[in-house]
Amino acid sequence: MLRWRLIGAAAIIIPVVTLCWLDFSWNFGRPGIWLLPLAVAIAIAASEEVLWLLRAKQLRPAGWACHVGTLLVLGTAGLSIWWPFDTTAFSTDPSKWILFALAAGMVVSLISEMRRYEKPGWAIVHVGLTIFTIAYVGGLMSFVIRLRLVHSELPDGNAWGMIALLSMIVATKTSDAGAYFTGRLFGRTKLAPNLSPGKTVEGAIGGLVAAVFGAWIVFAVVAPQLTTSEPPAFWRLCLYAVCVAIAGMIGDLAESLFKRDMESKDSSTWLIGLGGVLDVLDSMLLAAPMALFFWEIGLVGPR
Repeated sequence: MLRWRLIGAAAIIIPVVTLCWLDFSWNFGRPGIWLLPLAVAIAIAASEEVLWLLRAKQLRPAGWACHVGTLLVLGTAGLSIWWPFDTTAFSTDPSKWILFALAAGMVVSLISEMRRYEKPGWAIVHVGLTIFTIAYVGGLMSFVIRLRLVHSELPDGNAWGMIALLSMIVATKTSDAGAYFTGRLFGRTKLAPNLSPGKTVEGAIGGLVAAVFGAWIVFAVVAPQLTTSEPPAFWRLCLYAVCVAIAGMIGDLAESLFKRDMESKDSSTWLIGLGGVLDVLDSMLLAAPMALFFWEIGLVGPR
């Protein structure tokens, strides 16, 4: 099992690292130009996996509305990346445009259910599940895109956006790995036995320590290669990494909750040793908003 996990992880890491390098070095003045299509593809795949879980229980959210709503939200979050005209009006407060996109996704969900309505009893459930899928995948994934664009107004905004994105991904995934290996070696106390019997308190503590190490690698080793600014104070780095890792753990348990409720072990099986896209993405969906919060309030970032 571990062997296949490592193979699956390598199959993901190599192309993602390549795209990050391209997105930093060859972005034609538009940071995110390479990573936005990847984010959209991942989000659509994750949405489809949510739909698959729901349909297995005879629930029927509108698939096309989920995908359209997700595309609207992600396209709006990355508007400054792909829009060929002046984006000053959009970049002043991108959050309001994302809210408009979420509202548009809600309208699409309602129209979809109106078109296929047949008998009472299920319309509210289906609309609610469609909107939930848009918000859970599209809404939370939009924070990942906004991380890549953080501080884009600065002369070295390209560097800071990449550092912000990498710090979140590395802290989250080193936390996942640290929790897994620490739990296997020392795990005794169950963290959430009804949701994920394999997760332990000892593993979670190991994950937090690993997250701090991962964040330190990004800020102390990678960041100086991209910008001349000083790394954040160690206590800031620790607070950032721990909060991001905790949010990631909640995201992981949230997906476990959904799978338990739908009586499914994995969101899908096409990623060798790792399950589905949602199984890889789950922790980052909640870690990204936490990370962006720290960057927006200035606890980490340019000094």
